[in-house]
Amino acid sequence: MRKNLASKRHVILYLWVTFSALVSVEPNAKELLPPTTMKLISGGTFMMGSNDGPDDEKPQHTVFLKPFFMDILPVSNRDFANFLNNQGLQNQRGEFYYDYQDGDARIHRHNSAWKADLHYEFHPANEVSWVGARDYCAWLNKRLPTEAEWEKAARGTDGRKYPWGNAAPTAKLALFGARYNSSASVDAFPDGASPYGILDMAGNQWEWVSSMYQPYPYKADDGRENQNTGPIRSTRGGGHDSNAEEISTSHRGRFLSRNPKAGHHNIGFRCASSDYQGSLSPE
Repeated sequence: MRKNLASKRHVILYLWVTFSALVSVEPNAKELLPPTTMKLISGGTFMMGSNDGPDDEKPQHTVFLKPFFMDILPVSNRDFANFLNNQGLQNQRGEFYYDYQDGDARIHRHNSAWKADLHYEFHPANEVSWVGARDYCAWLNKRLPTEAEWEKAARGTDGRKYPWGNAAPTAKLALFGARYNSSASVDAFPDGASPYGILDMAGNQWEWVSSMYQPYPYKADDGRENQNTGPIRSTRGGGHDSNAEEISTSHRGRFLSRNPKAGHHNIGFRCASSDYQGSLSPE
């Protein structure tokens, strides 16, 4: 009888240890969705811009887009540190990817390797130049989204003011109106998702897009999608230090400092693709 009880105890102990090993994680070992995970944005027309907003959002107009894929999450500091470790700090033309010497930077060099600052690994990368954003996406066989693609992924086809709808923003939906150089994890606001399930498209960090900052109507073939370095680019989504109007789906960041050759404390990015071959997130 005692032998059977001992045997049962050993089985129970074994099962408990095995279960504990499976469910335990190291501190700060949080994992996000893979940075290659994307959502398909359907093709067709949508209304771009707004007749009720700032002048640079006018006129509201119809834009047709082919289907494309959009990253569910913005590029994080950890993601971009990995890029710097693989590609270096500048491209072959001597253009810098990242303003690491800026006091607002969240990625620094440790023992000959670039590493995201502790507790900021999964926050959106800031201080990335437009060149760095463009070249990062190309490194993954992707590209920056056009301004029109970004807006459709954020607002869908029903003309909503914010990614989640027309309700006023709250602290549960987005990070906005916060102190200088604040940030939150890129997956911190699931309730603020766009109609396509894209996260963090309002507040936290503005996002570079491929398009030059030119007047509407948007026309992809009028030269604004030339990807040579130089012209000021549009930024979308608003940042942590934006007000409620600036985090709308149609706002273009007209008063935002955005030299494309430099990084900025409140501008990050995400990637898009016309023909993505990786794994897609389930609907």
